[in-house]
Amino acid sequence: MPKNESIAVLRLDKQRGRSLSRRHPWLFSGAIESIDGEPGFGDTVDMVSSKGKFLARGAYSPRSQIRVRVWTFDQNEQIDDDFFARRVARAVVRRAVAGVPDIADAYRVVFSEADGLPGVIADRFGETIVVQIQSAGAEKHRDVIMDQLLKSTGCRRVYERSDTESRQREGLEKRTGVLAGDEPPARIEIMENGLRFAVDVRAGHKTGFYTDQRDNRALVRSLCHDAVVLDCFCYTGGFTASALAGGAASVAAVDTSTDALALARSNVDLNDLPVSDCEFINGDVFEVLREFDALGQQFDMVILDPPKLAVSRTDLDRAGRAYKDANMLALRVLRPGGLLATFSCSGSVDMATFQTFVSWAALDAGARPALLQRLGQPADHPVTLEFPEGEYLNGLLLRKDMP
Repeated sequence: MPKNESIAVLRLDKQRGRSLSRRHPWLFSGAIESIDGEPGFGDTVDMVSSKGKFLARGAYSPRSQIRVRVWTFDQNEQIDDDFFARRVARAVVRRAVAGVPDIADAYRVVFSEADGLPGVIADRFGETIVVQIQSAGAEKHRDVIMDQLLKSTGCRRVYERSDTESRQREGLEKRTGVLAGDEPPARIEIMENGLRFAVDVRAGHKTGFYTDQRDNRALVRSLCHDAVVLDCFCYTGGFTASALAGGAASVAAVDTSTDALALARSNVDLNDLPVSDCEFINGDVFEVLREFDALGQQFDMVILDPPKLAVSRTDLDRAGRAYKDANMLALRVLRPGGLLATFSCSGSVDMATFQTFVSWAALDAGARPALLQRLGQPADHPVTLEFPEGEYLNGLLLRKDMP
């Protein structure tokens, strides 16, 4: 943005504009008292207090309830090409300092607000960057962000998967395709904790692979020697392959997607793991769990990693019932002394709420499991103190009580 460009100024309501003073990066529409200027879609705007004091600078989104997403709280910081170069470079260095590239060549390079780039998700898969552009401001500066991703990572291509519901809420059409470089192959092979996985970045869920479960897959691998394992919502087999690599006696992998199950089987083969010890079940997890329960089938470890069940706080009641039912059934098919690794990836469900849902499930199952460990997201999915909404992955490792 040229320094002489006129910036619209948003004056905030005295009571409802206080979140910016706490450096929260969202400004909701109801907090705006008046607008001096006519900001367009994704334009840079300044926000000031009711007394005119500068608070923040961000991107304007006229169709979203989140009317402005903050770029900076520094009045002297210009939103130009250098700004995005600094932010992307800083995000890449953070992952390197955390040692993430040493254990995987698939990880999150940019995590939206946590990296000061709201609306930008970028995952690296080997030589490929997969991006999701989810806000008006990120859309307006998309080209320079893509250029900086290539420069900072040295990757050969950027592929866009901007096909999320959040994009629609911003008033943006869904879009996918090559942004830079050549078309990615149908399958990209990546390495994680010594295991290889094939990733479909063009048609897979989200960006193609759940990089946020890397540490939890390693934990499961360390706990399942000689165990009979049930992997629910297995997707492309991240937990399944990890369990087999950890010496599991057998794994039953369940998912509703036949394509995901086919890739899960391929990922087991890719690592020369005993596919004969793995049963791939195409079906609804709730129905499969009920069938196992009716048959009296028991497991030493159950993994529950469902898709997002609560998009917003209004979905909590429905999501709570689903979390409770899934965990109740999982505890019923778990042997006494067995382990349950259960997760929620819904940002609207915090750890305390999720633990409450699971406690209700335990009551209904007639179980009193011990809480061994709380689980979360890895270093490439950082959480900042002023933006707790970024902590979306919550998990519990439980041991079922002995008789």
